Amino acid sequence: MSQTIALVDDDRNLLTGISIALEREGFKVQTYIDGETALNGLTRNPPDLAVIDIKMPRMDGEELLTRLRKKMSIPIIFLTSKDDEVDELLGLKLGAYDFVKKSGGFSIKVLIERIKIQLRKKIEVIDDSKSLIVHGKLKLDPAQLECEWNEKALPDKLTTTEFLIVKELAKRPGVIKERAHLMDIAYKENTEIEDRTIDSHIKRIRKKFKKVDDKFSAIETRYGSGYRWNVS
Repeated sequence: MSQTIALVDDDRNLLTGISIALEREGFKVQTYIDGETALNGLTRNPPDLAVIDIKMPRMDGEELLTRLRKKMSIPIIFLTSKDDEVDELLGLKLGAYDFVKKSGGFSIKVLIERIKIQLRKKIEVIDDSKSLIVHGKLKLDPAQLECEWNEKALPDKLTTTEFLIVKELAKRPGVIKERAHLMDIAYKENTEIEDRTIDSHIKRIRKKFKKVDDKFSAIETRYGSGYRWNVS
């Protein structure tokens, strides 16, 4: 069955070019020219992945992502025309999976490869569905991408990337996982990810757990080394 990609951008020419390229790769495509229209459309017909421009009229990409994360955990790639890491860090905190810059030689081929990477990662998590992970208050169900803490579901679902990080830490409690290793697990082929990206994900993961337990401290920072799942 063909996978569906949603494109959200106010540049109609860009939408057309990316749509044609994706359809040649066998994808189904949904297109939206502003954030408000996209929110309604994506809610009614959730795609497998969405590519969203940050700067748009009637609702920018960051607000759209914030609202979508209350409804779904699909992979989302941001398109940004700015070489500003502040936008990227904010996007990661909101739950974006990846970024592709529209300026400086934008390549549709690169975007499509990033899309395929995220979709493969989503499938790999689902394929690992037999290994239910339970440690103390934590319960991870890879088949459903569900996470519980102290028998309570997290009100804000973990994204696939966040789920992979928690799963990697929790499957061997007490073992320090270096940032480089976590980046390999979470991003695989994407070699442009930097250390601070993992730190941003960890911060967001902790925040989600603290919504059900304000004393959550299971993810321990080992300065100069990485992170580990605290066994105490």
